[in-house]
Amino acid sequence: MSKVLFIKANDREQAVSLQLYDMFLEVYRDSNPSDEITELDLFRAELPYFDNKMFSGLYKLAQGLDTSSEEQQAADTANYYLEQFMAADKVVFAFPLWNFTIPAQLLTYLSYLYQVGKVVKYTEHGAVGLLSDKKAVLLNARGGVYSEGPALNSEMAVAYVAKVLNAFGITSLEKVIVEGHNQFPERAEHIITAGVSKAAELAMRF
Repeated sequence: MSKVLFIKANDREQAVSLQLYDMFLEVYRDSNPSDEITELDLFRAELPYFDNKMFSGLYKLAQGLDTSSEEQQAADTANYYLEQFMAADKVVFAFPLWNFTIPAQLLTYLSYLYQVGKVVKYTEHGAVGLLSDKKAVLLNARGGVYSEGPALNSEMAVAYVAKVLNAFGITSLEKVIVEGHNQFPERAEHIITAGVSKAAELAMRF
């Protein structure tokens, strides 16, 4: 039995990234009935921003120092989500490309996770990720085409999330990306349907 964490970072009804999420979750659950699945909706969670209170609280706890009540509460919030993430064997992220990057809620969440000594450590050769035993999937949708052409270097959503997970040591990383459905409305239905089918295929073997 595996523990699987599904992370949803979009609150727009009928969003394509949520169509990928819903299909992946449905097929995965049917294919792996004994797995323990946890869903995390980052918009419903209303995560507080990663600020100085949280930074200081996490630093002081790591150093064995006393914290203020506000620092402790902020650090406890970050550590709750980090522990949930670390307990999962597999993680699925679903998110859009908004203004070239990821939603603020997802950036906040990833900031909670990026803790030295827990997901990454520094060595004389540089930073080394500590979560190499995890597997992850990225489900992403973007209305334009960013895999080639003039917008190739403007995509900072999938690229960023993948880089963060790689920094954690997660190299078993697969992606389903739907793009161009807004840029080519006459082909939108086909583009989206093909992407949802790819999500279903990946879910069966993940």
